[in-house]
Amino acid sequence: MKNVVMLENLKYFNIGQILESGQVFRFEKISDSSYLLNAKQKLIKIIQQQDSDSILIHNTTVSEFDEIWSSYLDLDTEYKHIVQVLSQKDEYMAKAIAFGEGIRILRQDPWEMLISFIISQNKAIPQIKQCIKNLSQQFGDLIDGYEEQDKMYYTFPTAKQLARASEEALRDCKVGFRAPYIMDACQKVLNEEVILNDLYICTAEEAKNKLMGIKGVGPKIADCILLFAYSKSEVFPTDVWIKRVIEGIYFKGKETSLKVIQDFSKQYFGELSGYAQQYLFFYGRENQLFK
Repeated sequence: MKNVVMLENLKYFNIGQILESGQVFRFEKISDSSYLLNAKQKLIKIIQQQDSDSILIHNTTVSEFDEIWSSYLDLDTEYKHIVQVLSQKDEYMAKAIAFGEGIRILRQDPWEMLISFIISQNKAIPQIKQCIKNLSQQFGDLIDGYEEQDKMYYTFPTAKQLARASEEALRDCKVGFRAPYIMDACQKVLNEEVILNDLYICTAEEAKNKLMGIKGVGPKIADCILLFAYSKSEVFPTDVWIKRVIEGIYFKGKETSLKVIQDFSKQYFGELSGYAQQYLFFYGRENQLFK
């Protein structure tokens, strides 16, 4: 990796917290201070020392950083305001933010997020990462010019590339019952039944309904795609884990329906619901709250 870009005075940015917060799957931890990130058909290495507000990004240029990575890393969002508003909600939210203050919500590729979160159903993060790695190796393109300890890295397969796969070939990548869902997503995207770029200008509700027209995409998966690809921060993705956290903190541990949780988040966190979800998810998972 030849080219290096250095960024200084980055507030509210911790690359470890960002990558380990459940929103992205194609990364490798090299050490406590460095990560490989595979995104946008490229491979970069990000280095950030503990408690440092500076980062080094290897394998990119200043022009490429301005064009791709500044937006991808969400560097133009004012997190100071987000942190101040949410921290004033209650003591639990303040603790969650203090714990994961460096989290930012990445602006990822919609197609990759669609397939990644279809795969995520009933799987732990290491399994999700392995499935995505399998698909990329089988159907993506080799990223030239970089090998790490004899490892090779691949782009995430496009809809056209993935559509060539049979159900059996997909199942060989360990995606299991999700294989027909992936095939349906390929078909609907290629046939333009769902035009992913159009969802940027849709309301969250409209975009969610369109995404849920794809087999295997339920409310939680749609919300994840809307948050992590389209920056629709008013959504509040709710899986079993975050459901337990919300029940434990805000409903005195009582069993609470998804609808009630969704209504609560909309009313309580408003347009910052997605950010609140990330802070609470990371805090709850890392501290084994309400397991």
